[in-house]
Amino acid sequence: MEGSLKGRNPWRTRVSAIMCSLLLVGLLAGCGDTSSKDGEAAKQASSNTSSSEVAPAGQQNGTPSERTITDELGNEVKLPTEVKSVFAPNMEDSLVAIGVKPVAQWSNGKLGHFYLQDQLKDVPMIDLSGGLPSPEVLMSHNPDLIILHTESYAKDGTYENYAKIAPTYVFKNAAGNIEKSLVTLGDLLGKSNEADQAVQNYKQKVSDAKEKLSSVVGDKKVAVIRFAPRGVSLMGGQYFCGYALHQDLGLGMSKLVENKTAANLSLEILPELDADFIFVINAYDQGTERMTEMMASDIWKSMPAVKNGHVYEVNNHHWLGSGLVAYEKIIDDTVRLLTSK
Repeated sequence: MEGSLKGRNPWRTRVSAIMCSLLLVGLLAGCGDTSSKDGEAAKQASSNTSSSEVAPAGQQNGTPSERTITDELGNEVKLPTEVKSVFAPNMEDSLVAIGVKPVAQWSNGKLGHFYLQDQLKDVPMIDLSGGLPSPEVLMSHNPDLIILHTESYAKDGTYENYAKIAPTYVFKNAAGNIEKSLVTLGDLLGKSNEADQAVQNYKQKVSDAKEKLSSVVGDKKVAVIRFAPRGVSLMGGQYFCGYALHQDLGLGMSKLVENKTAANLSLEILPELDADFIFVINAYDQGTERMTEMMASDIWKSMPAVKNGHVYEVNNHHWLGSGLVAYEKIIDDTVRLLTSK
């Protein structure tokens, strides 16, 4: 090693050392600059992820976010993130159709929606025969969403009082279009898929029923007579069973109730009833006296539908119901009774 050093130029050695030092400094500076750029890029990437990929507040881990919507009367309703307890009197049928139990259910005295009690037997009843429950009664059930099926329910300060208890959504008339109101209900309660499926199933049932009835009924007319303690009425095609028969199944109706919700019926008017098939409802089993009286009359017995044996007493529970659950039962009854002969 000593022999090899003797021949070297000391100035060259010193210059080489200086060049190496300068080169090392440059490399270190370059590394620092690269690290700085990498850091800025990482920050930028992080910023981009935060603005476009991270779910907004209330939607972390797939949970729904709180939202504000407008009901059919123009009221702004701030829906809770998740509805756990709903009060929707007279919409129990639609709630059952999408698998939801309310915190309380409608009743008329002690008479509720009997055809729904398999699903609602544990749900307390609230008597609405004298009107909607007071705020104090409703508060005891602790709803986090209130849904009123008709604008008449929201009058006289009821909406304002209820809205202080929980967010309150009001339909103008949910019974006027059951399928549409069911879809809205599904959206309010986070059950849109269930509502869409229920509507699809119902439409299929209607289609199947129309095919079965076409050869039996054709263009013949169908009437529904409701016997109650206060009188006898011919039901139109806007609500309850009349909606299912006339609007959905497309069965013809008497001229006495064209474009009407209902019409009073008496022995004097009975000869004008143009119907080939008659369904009879004894409302809550309280119209027996009036039904017996009319059916014993010669006028009744002379009617073509009566002579041909085309009068059918039907279950007053679901025939006076409003919703797809009731309508499906009504359609089943109609097909069974009209195609059995």
